[in-house]
Amino acid sequence: MIISVTLDAAATPTAPALVLRPWCVDDVAALVEASPDPGLRSEDDGLRWVRAQERGWAEGVRFGFAVLEPGPGPGPSASSPARLVGNVVLKEVAPGKAAAEVGYWTAARARGRGVAPRALEALTTWSLDAFRADGLELLHQVDNPASCRVAAKCGYAYDRTLAAAPPTFPLDGHLHVRRAPARPVADTP
Repeated sequence: MIISVTLDAAATPTAPALVLRPWCVDDVAALVEASPDPGLRSEDDGLRWVRAQERGWAEGVRFGFAVLEPGPGPGPSASSPARLVGNVVLKEVAPGKAAAEVGYWTAARARGRGVAPRALEALTTWSLDAFRADGLELLHQVDNPASCRVAAKCGYAYDRTLAAAPPTFPLDGHLHVRRAPARPVADTP
């Protein structure tokens, strides 16, 4: 069982480094403010959602990460609190399953700065190493070209279009897949 993991995504010339860590109760107010999900509009909604993320970690089936960047402040040693800029998640993890699914969202104030691809790449690298899956899947609605661009930047190849399944998935979706790199075969005597 994985207890807790913290991941890092390097800074770019135009954006600060990111830290990805499991969600906690202290994140509720920032989650409610930043989340694009209409089901997360109150502190109670946010607390229920965070508790579900914590259960996912405890059960080893869903690994949600708050994506944080350093708060505003002078210099690299600023002590300003980190700001929530997004979420990435590895879900549908099951023994014997060839592929798990990844998902993400970026806070509106952080879009266009490379947060989603950098956070997704950190999650992908960790996931493929930690779970030794054959690959990972990324699904988004067809009307979301930004997610197609993020998928491509992170090496998730377009696989196929999936039919809508209302009410949960009201529109057709694109399925992207990233295969694990070939692993060396152990010599047997």
